[in-house]
Amino acid sequence: MRKLMCLIMILLSISIFAQKKDKVKTETITIGGGCFWCIEAVFDNLEGVISADSGYSGGDSLNPSYEEVSTGETGFAEAVRIKYNPAKTNLDEIFKVFFTVHDPTQLNRQGADIGSQYRSVIFYANEQQKKTAQEIIQQLNKAVAYKSKIVTTIEPFKGFTKAESYHQNYYENNKTKGYCQLVIQPKLEKFEKVFKDRLKKRKSNL
Repeated sequence: MRKLMCLIMILLSISIFAQKKDKVKTETITIGGGCFWCIEAVFDNLEGVISADSGYSGGDSLNPSYEEVSTGETGFAEAVRIKYNPAKTNLDEIFKVFFTVHDPTQLNRQGADIGSQYRSVIFYANEQQKKTAQEIIQQLNKAVAYKSKIVTTIEPFKGFTKAESYHQNYYENNKTKGYCQLVIQPKLEKFEKVFKDRLKKRKSNL
């Protein structure tokens, strides 16, 4: 009987632990800052971020393709959906990283990537996200953090379509390609320098 009771208690403990693990609170924010490959690569390395998916947001049609969005006529922006654990990071930090790794003063472009699909944008899903976005933009403009005024748009979240599979983890899968080395790598290096204490701790394969 004692053995049976001990076994039951162990099983209950395992069940409770699993339930707590499954109920970890998560939140999501969707942002765009030029090519989604760059933004995804950065946030994939921020402590507290559970996932960063490349996709399309801001338009009205269903399931847009990369080719359609690339015309710049759909209303969609290349965006990244960031799912995070609010106990480990928060909107304030996410926005600080966002405004560090892209140029929010360029209208409908980032460097050589030109078009409304590359606009600097924050898609808010609730009033708190909207307020936090407005506040950090006001603070940055007041501090004259950039030579020009921030043109990042704050738009209501309409939905998110995950991009084609070859766009996911693009940097990790294509590090030797020119775009990765010339465009993405400098952004990553800047992020790693400024937020060196907030990088994910990667498990060693050794």
